[in-house]
Amino acid sequence: MAPAHRRCYLAGVIERCLLMFTALVMPLLAAATDMPVGSAGLHKDVVFTDYSPLSSSMELARRLLSPLNAMRVDQELARSGQAAREQSIDLTRERFAVYVPAHAPPSGYALLVFVPPWQDANVPPRWTSALDRHGMIFVSAANSGNATDVLDRREPLALLAAHNIMQRYPVDPEQVYIGGFSGGSRVAMRIALGYPDLFHGALLDAGSDPIGDAQIPLPPAELFRQFQDSTRLVYATGQHDDDNLDKDVHSRDSMQAWCVFHLDTVAMPWAGHALADPATLNDVLDALLKPVQADPAKLAACRARTDRELTAQLKQVEDLLADGKHDDARTMLEKIDAHYGGLAAPRSTELAKKIDAQR
Repeated sequence: MAPAHRRCYLAGVIERCLLMFTALVMPLLAAATDMPVGSAGLHKDVVFTDYSPLSSSMELARRLLSPLNAMRVDQELARSGQAAREQSIDLTRERFAVYVPAHAPPSGYALLVFVPPWQDANVPPRWTSALDRHGMIFVSAANSGNATDVLDRREPLALLAAHNIMQRYPVDPEQVYIGGFSGGSRVAMRIALGYPDLFHGALLDAGSDPIGDAQIPLPPAELFRQFQDSTRLVYATGQHDDDNLDKDVHSRDSMQAWCVFHLDTVAMPWAGHALADPATLNDVLDALLKPVQADPAKLAACRARTDRELTAQLKQVEDLLADGKHDDARTMLEKIDAHYGGLAAPRSTELAKKIDAQR
């Protein structure tokens, strides 16, 4: 073949190859751009960039503080002429550890956001096999240990971790969970209580508390109803961790009293105050992923009892106020706020303003 003809022939082959590449490969590349950014395996020192309205300072206060305390925050900001910070976290300064199983389930990954008691961001190496088995992504923040502030750091960091993972990977929104160990477990329980629209269950590994007091007030009524309806709590504490076993009993009793019935306990034989071993974690994840079986009649009867008690106590505050007993009314209202939290609002905040106006 003459050189000129050979060049034309080769040019034609190349052109046809380019056309084939465009027809076959480019659609795949276009599809890939629509996939979440990220890859499987262990990732350390991950930097996230996206903020969520759920982690804003005002939303944290609305969900995690009692109504009277949230109102006081608003009043203090108004008096000082300051605006609340939109976000308490500067993501450019934060680092996260992420583990992603190699294969996503057909419905998408499950997700476990982990609140540690330590400061480092790491993935417990013995947990990865259970995470793989359940198709569950794990994410944990650095500088989120027991020594750090709960409302300004530990809670928003967990929320931002969940948000950013869900932006980058195909996560099933019905299989998003929060968990922790020791003091981190207690924070995880607070977050699960305040954010049942995001987290559908919680791993409570060697740390839990009762709810419905000044330390852990109930969230707004619509959120607490969702928590009662669909949040599963799984307690896992070492057989010889006596202090935390006792706290688990008080926590479960409190949950039952507040009409929270989706509770599971996974035994940890021979263990003390220790992180869940792989077999325990596997059982915990099985329990978390188990569909919730509701008992509507039991839940309705329990809620009706709570409503009657709350209505009666608010009526007592109104009667004290009508009798001019402002201090007694205020004292009782503070107790209602601590115990019933968001269930008492907006009536509790209206009464507080009325008491202040009449004093």
